[in-house]
Amino acid sequence: MRLRTDLAVEAREIAGENIGGVDFDTYSENGMEISRLTVRTERARLALGKEEGTYVTIELESLTDRFSDTDGRLRTIGAEIRRLLPVNGLLLVAGLGNEEITPDSLGPKTAAKVFATRHITGELARATGLDRLRPVAVMSTGVTGQTGIETGEYILSIVKRIRPNAVIAVDALASRRLERLGCTLQISDAGISPGAGVGNHRTAINRETLGVPVISIGVPTVVDLRTLACDLLGSEFKRDKAESLVPDGRQMLVIPNEIDLLTERASRLIALSLNAAMQDRFTLEELVELM
Repeated sequence: MRLRTDLAVEAREIAGENIGGVDFDTYSENGMEISRLTVRTERARLALGKEEGTYVTIELESLTDRFSDTDGRLRTIGAEIRRLLPVNGLLLVAGLGNEEITPDSLGPKTAAKVFATRHITGELARATGLDRLRPVAVMSTGVTGQTGIETGEYILSIVKRIRPNAVIAVDALASRRLERLGCTLQISDAGISPGAGVGNHRTAINRETLGVPVISIGVPTVVDLRTLACDLLGSEFKRDKAESLVPDGRQMLVIPNEIDLLTERASRLIALSLNAAMQDRFTLEELVELM
């Protein structure tokens, strides 16, 4: 049974740390452990099950702990996001997921907090000093079960209309380990498969499907029950008993008790970091006042 995870660092743990075609580096900043994994070859892509590209993983204290809106960690996370963004031009932030399902609500909750600026133009912007703002458009996609539209199709239609220089997609993820829920942030330029965090994989959203760079950001909110059992028990896990963990074929997920608080604070962390990354002509303090 393949262990299920959306985190590239965990895929490397499972596949082995000596895979060729993978660059890996770690460092610390502002009390956070940061790793940068780059998948460079087709062989590495197949071994890890991750598309070619860069995956930045940031380990921080649990997001159930309160943080300041001007916390220095936001600048660090913002700088990591900015490295993957085009220097200039319009950006489209897309919040993926279903706001009615708490562990899948990270995307829409984040989108609601991102500073949309595409409409701030003209003399008013110049007179108020807001002409320094980078143009940003924001959308929440919902899910196919709500809209009848594939998430990728929905985003592509907006991309064709407003022609952004890049898309930033925010979605919930799945981890293989309970201790990573709510305290791990992954940023990647390899795109994303919508619904990955709750096991409902759809058409990939990436440069190939949209025609522009796609940066994905996510926090793990769930652990697949079979993956958890296999991870905890190791060789003692009876593979023939795996089906008992999916009664009637239903996928079972493990979710922390504080999932409401976790998604709310994770969405704020990502939104503030995104604002800092996209609006680097303003300080965090100025951005908080504008929000």
